[in-house]
This record gives sequence, C-alpha cells and structure tokens, in this order.
Amino acid sequence: MDRIIKCSEAIREAIDQEMAVDERVILLGQGIDDAKGMWGTTLGLQKKYGEERVFDTPLAEDGMTGVAIGAALAGLRPIHTHIRMDFLVLAMNQLVNIAAKTRYMYGGSLGVPLVVRAVIGRSWGQGAQHSQALHSWFAHVPGIKVVMPTTAYDAKGCLIQAIRDDNPVLFVEHRMVHQAQSHVPIEPYALPLGKARILSSGTQLTLVATGHMVMESMRAAEVLKTLGLSVELIDPVTISPLDSATIFNSVEKTRRLLVVDNGWLNCGFSAEVLARSAEHFQGAGNISYARMGFAPVTCPTTKALERQFYPNVFNIAAKAADMIAPGISLSEELCPEAPEITLFRGPF
Repeated sequence: MDRIIKCSEAIREAIDQEMAVDERVILLGQGIDDAKGMWGTTLGLQKKYGEERVFDTPLAEDGMTGVAIGAALAGLRPIHTHIRMDFLVLAMNQLVNIAAKTRYMYGGSLGVPLVVRAVIGRSWGQGAQHSQALHSWFAHVPGIKVVMPTTAYDAKGCLIQAIRDDNPVLFVEHRMVHQAQSHVPIEPYALPLGKARILSSGTQLTLVATGHMVMESMRAAEVLKTLGLSVELIDPVTISPLDSATIFNSVEKTRRLLVVDNGWLNCGFSAEVLARSAEHFQGAGNISYARMGFAPVTCPTTKALERQFYPNVFNIAAKAADMIAPGISLSEELCPEAPEITLFRGPF
C-alpha cells in the first residue's frame, strides 16, 4: 500500500523505520531537534527515540564527523545530518582520509557504516557559502558512495539502503526537492544503489539531470512534447557508482545527449557523463553532446542573478530543441518559472 507524500516526509519515514528496527541507528546533526526539524525530515524523532539516539551537535563539523566515524567503528550506524553541504568542507579530512579509506587500510576487517546527509540548493539570499553543490568532489573519491535522489520514492528506498550499507554513503538532498511529491509505500523497502531511473521515455534526445535540475528537466520535456519533440529523461539517482549502462542504452537509441547538472561545469559530473559516453561510443557514428550547469563563478545571492546563473525550464527546453531541430522557435511564455522558486520568500 502506498500514498503520495513529500520527499522530506519520505526521508523522515526512512529514518524512523530504520531506527525502529535497529537500535544501532543514531541520528545527529545541527538543528535536527529544531521546531522545523530540518525541513520536516527529523520532526518528532528525538521525542520518539530519546536524546541518546537523536541529538543536536555544536558548530564543530570536523570534530562531530570524527565522533560519527568513531561511533560507526564501534558498531553503531550513525546518520550525520548537515543543514548545508558547504560546511562538509570543514570535515574533508575525516571523510576523505578516514571514512573512505578505513575498509581498505584494514584489509576489510573494519568498516564505517556512516550516512552523511547534506543539503544543497539555491534559495535567493543564501549566496556564496550556502548554495554550493559539491557532489562531484566526493564522487571523485573511492570508498564513498554518493546518492542524489529527487523523487520521494527513491529518497526513502535509497536512504534505507544507505543506512544498511557497511560503507560510508553521502546522501545529497536539494532543498527544493524536499517539496516534490510521489507515491511511496508505507512499508520499509530498500533500493539498490547505483541504478538510474528513466523518468520519461523518448526517441530523439537523452536528457540526464541531477538535483533540482531533474524537476526543471521534467517540465522542459513536457514543453518539448507540445512541439512534437521526444525526450528520454534519466535521473542517475546515484552519482557514484554511476549507472552508465542505462545512459549508454538510451544514447544508442537517441544519438543525442544533454546533461544538466546541479553544479559547476568545470571538472564536474556533467563532464564525467559526457567523457564516459564519448569513450563508449568512439567510432560508433555521429552522436551530439552538450551540457548545462553553473558558470565558473560564485553562486549569486539575489533572485535576479539566480535567474541568470541556474539552468531553468526555458533554457533547458531551448537547448534540447536546438539539438533535435535546429532553428525551431520556442516561446518563453510556454516555460513559466517553477512554482517552488516562485513561492520561496527568502532563506529565513
């Protein structure tokens, strides 16, 4: 049995259900006991499971990440929640040099079953130090799985699997995806990490998107459909390990690939997808490649500048249309601003 719930509710439910069946699961992080409960993802959990298993942490990301790693090594299964991915930078040594390498350095005798939840995303007023998406950094490092779901169904199933995994998993959440709704089973379920999801089938272009760009790309695909253009939209769900096969199978059919990443273009996830595809299809005929993402500048603060900085439904649709049928006319009136952006009134 399932029902339609928000992504934030699915995340909370996943944590709740795993804490109920496994006393080793603990939850820690800044603001998890706040009245708003991390956008609703931790509401009521401290009251239900007590302060020993669910507790707030100080502004000491490096130290508290060390505590979480130590707890994992001692047999617990911590979920360390960060209200912003930007501040994982303060814990890079702990995550990259310790958590990611422990199993290898101890010959498999030790593991770090740690989930690190990190929220990313635009929100005018957040600016340079609160809007960054650094998923590509962590995908570069062996030993850390990087999950970035965008549907409530995938969020619940992937988080349950991440909690059960015996190795560190970075669970990336876009704050605007928290409001996205989908059918989610009431009972617990785990989804395999490393499997992409085809959100819509098409024949003329393969569109791979991450984070909030999945939501914008879904709208762009609908706009293109009204023009008679057919797009296959793929959500990787897991950034590392990446399900390249699903992408290759789609590109084999469409002969066009557009990647829209919720991050910078330089040395980013979009470059990796295009590079893998170009290597795979080398000598296999004419295939068109393109990518969209952040320009090599700092994330802006004002809403007006954000409109220029982040890909949106109009320029995604326009780019895809130009790849399929160069010269086709696309009206911006067909591409209204996303409701989750329109309704946002500021970071505080």
